[in-house]
Amino acid sequence: MERRDDGGEEVGSVTHHNSAEESGSPPLLCEHSPQQNEPTTMRTGDTYQPVPGEDKNPDMDFVNTSSKSKQSIHMKNRYADDGSSYPQLGPYFSDGQRRVDYVLVYDIEQPASVQQNSSIFGKNSFIQRLRRRLSSRAPLQPKEDPEIAAQEQQAHYHEDDKRLRREEFEDNILQTGLELEKEEKISGMGYLKIHAPWNVLCREAEFMKLKMPTKKVYEVKQGSNLVEKIRLYIHKITAPLHPKVGANQQENRKPLSHPFSREKQHLFDLSDRDQFFDSKTRSSIVHEVLKRTKCRRARYSMGITSLLASGTYVSGYPLHDGDIEGVDADRNDRRLLYEEWACYSVFYKYQPIGLIRKYFGEKVGLYFAWLGVYTQMLIPAAIIGVIVFLYGCATVDDNIPSMEICDPRNNITMCPLCDRVCSYWRLATACGTARASHLFDNPATVFFSVFMALWAVLFMEHWKRRQMRLNYIWDLTGFGEEEQDHNRAEYEFKVMKKTMRKEHKHDKNEKVKLTCTDRLPAYLTILMTMAFLIVVTFAIVFGVILYRISIRAALHMSTYPAARSNIRATVKTTAAIINLIIIIILDEVYAAIARWLTTLEVPKTDKSFEQRLIFKTFILKFVNAFTPIVYLAFFRGRLVGRPGNYLYVIGSYRMEECAHAGCLMELCIQLCITMLGKQLIQNNLFEIGIPKLKKMLQKKKPGSQQEELNKTMQRHEKDNLLCPFVGLNPEYMEMIIQFGMVTLFVASFPLAPLFALLNNIIEIRLDAKKFVKELRRPIAVKAKDIGIWYNLLRGLSKVAVIVNAFVIAFTSDFIPRLVYQYKYSPDGTMHGFVDHTLSYFNVSDFQEGTEPLDPMHLGYKVEICRFKDYREPPWSSTPYELSKEFWAILAVRLAFVIVFQNVVMLMSDFVDWLIPDIPKDISLQMHKEKVMMVELFMKEQGQRLVARDNYNQDNCASTSPAGESPTQPRSRPITHND
Repeated sequence: MERRDDGGEEVGSVTHHNSAEESGSPPLLCEHSPQQNEPTTMRTGDTYQPVPGEDKNPDMDFVNTSSKSKQSIHMKNRYADDGSSYPQLGPYFSDGQRRVDYVLVYDIEQPASVQQNSSIFGKNSFIQRLRRRLSSRAPLQPKEDPEIAAQEQQAHYHEDDKRLRREEFEDNILQTGLELEKEEKISGMGYLKIHAPWNVLCREAEFMKLKMPTKKVYEVKQGSNLVEKIRLYIHKITAPLHPKVGANQQENRKPLSHPFSREKQHLFDLSDRDQFFDSKTRSSIVHEVLKRTKCRRARYSMGITSLLASGTYVSGYPLHDGDIEGVDADRNDRRLLYEEWACYSVFYKYQPIGLIRKYFGEKVGLYFAWLGVYTQMLIPAAIIGVIVFLYGCATVDDNIPSMEICDPRNNITMCPLCDRVCSYWRLATACGTARASHLFDNPATVFFSVFMALWAVLFMEHWKRRQMRLNYIWDLTGFGEEEQDHNRAEYEFKVMKKTMRKEHKHDKNEKVKLTCTDRLPAYLTILMTMAFLIVVTFAIVFGVILYRISIRAALHMSTYPAARSNIRATVKTTAAIINLIIIIILDEVYAAIARWLTTLEVPKTDKSFEQRLIFKTFILKFVNAFTPIVYLAFFRGRLVGRPGNYLYVIGSYRMEECAHAGCLMELCIQLCITMLGKQLIQNNLFEIGIPKLKKMLQKKKPGSQQEELNKTMQRHEKDNLLCPFVGLNPEYMEMIIQFGMVTLFVASFPLAPLFALLNNIIEIRLDAKKFVKELRRPIAVKAKDIGIWYNLLRGLSKVAVIVNAFVIAFTSDFIPRLVYQYKYSPDGTMHGFVDHTLSYFNVSDFQEGTEPLDPMHLGYKVEICRFKDYREPPWSSTPYELSKEFWAILAVRLAFVIVFQNVVMLMSDFVDWLIPDIPKDISLQMHKEKVMMVELFMKEQGQRLVARDNYNQDNCASTSPAGESPTQPRSRPITHND
């Protein structure tokens, strides 16, 4: 069917062909005339008018359309019920030449009238067959059940309404100049294939202000001659690490780019129009057109987002370039990405960021570029962390405090760890825990904490410079994201409802928008829900605390020697695993709740929706992941009390204590299990296992039949079987939480950067394989930065300094050892440090009912036991009160936090100030581009003036009468626009 305006010119085409017949000659892509007078900008809320005839076809008519100018072609559904293969299985229309730029999928439902006729009057209808089958079992009903009939009629009405909406929307699409082709399958799926002709691409590229390469190409210099030589030398050495893609062959030459203009088409290289707008740009242009096209059948205008949400269309997506597997697969960008990026065998190579951006768009390209920079920066952090860990291993035998704990000659009797069932125990039994704690709690830990604080600043600065370089290479220096913002369908619906409520007022011309008052109920709901979810997280952590208390008492009561042999390690490990399972489950729940809360808020634009969703999801997931870790680091062992006056919760549950070596070892175990568990389970199970399981469930046919079916399926059918692209937020969120674990508590776990590095090496190839092979191709979205994620990273790097200062000062024994060595040690060494940290308790001061049931467990009667705290002995004038050593150590701890925080912050700010955000060579190249652009326009303008003068003089000489001067001025001079 061909759509025409009032002037009789074609404004679009819909092609429907039976699979048995082929179409005629395809219409040629028409060239847009530069002389037409159209606006150069279009606002977000503008709607399309029918495209004028000169805009659609300025220079030539469609081939083989002269006989069709007086009538429309009736629509014919293209059913593939004969099993025959199509002329071409690539992403093209049935003519094999017009490329499919976008696909909308819908369910095929017959009209209600057809269904009623076939079901009521058909001789072999389903109802009559059912009645004949049941006639021997039950008598026939006199008439159909009215309730069932009403439900069927309501369903038919909804399907008819969807069909009419699609027809109106497709009719409006035709008015924009896009070309359509429908293909309906007997399986019940319909595909609306959309093609953007050349004139529409030019028009929309001008409206969207897309920067396109001009004919002018210049050489890019990376700096001074010395810097250039060093760069070339490094590039030559690392040549095996670079992917074998064409984008890396001419890095030193760059075309001069300029926003596309139809009046200045001669500036651009249009020798190959099929490649001038690549598939990514074509699909983004079509998507932009679809977002501005409205369907007004309902009481409010519906765009493509609302039509997808309402089920009018099932899905919409651009097509992948081709297949990636098989001998017959063509060489395309998708296959190149799969071979040079998405395979695990190339894990050691750099990512082809340019090709990723070319295929998926700038937003996806920036994510993988950021992930690559983050992974590269983890290499030095992992190396230093391993050195710190090896230093702890090398010095564990020289650590005097752990040697004193392990020495059985000291014979230090410790107080029970729980009431009644726990008995006295010897300090030497904690030898293994003390030696293991030294691996992570040693003097090198402080250095590593300072290093990681500076590392975070260097990482942020390095990324800013890398991001600016990519902006220059990708021609995004003058890009403004507000140009792409459109009002969301939900927001327009709320505004429409508010407008209808105000129709009776006199100020009808007043612009209606949603205010804070309109959103107040949503804000209150969000605030209460977020607070409730945070309280739920705290309650779950408290439940795990009760589990640890209960299981420790139960193991002490056990009669099995195996259960009593290593109680502390069993309790730590099982509690950490329970925390991990809860974190993974709540992550999924909180993500769904955050999206629901953001929907209640009704943000105006997609960008605002995404930012609010990210903020809510980050708050909930951060609290969920780090609450158990914060408890172990800062609260466990400090809310205990003392023997004879312990702190109890929920009746008789006594709060748990830290081991003698501190809670740092337990914190390390929790971090290790959480990091490894989240990475292994989320990566292997969620990102690999579940997609493979879905694919196995989809492949119900045998292997040979499935392969034969894949050979006959077209590209849009194969892509429809892929998983939809849901955005980059889950990928970013996973990395942000990992960044928090690497930086916030790195003082307690120096191996965290190593685990993160190993995970990210796999994560890059895993995400690459998912994007290339498992997901539908996303809409290419322009972006010049990573958005709110950078602010979250910067905030985490600042908080990390404070958190590590408190971990070193309060969680580790660094400050107590320092104070003892320089103030209380008689010989300036660490000898006697363990005895200095233990207080005395008289067992006769136990509260009634809390003393051990087996006081002779050690084989002798205990009168004095020891516990870790700084308190006065029972024979002093103020027994069990905090001693002066406690207050001295507390003062030093607070002083260390203040000094550490300010010194590291000052060093970080100095590094931030020292490193410029924009590389010097990029700044010079940007200035050079501006100068070259001005020169190009000045030269082009001069050539146009000279050409116009010569043309006018020749015209005057050829048309002047005999005897008249050829230079005589005309009453209306002829002008010609190039």
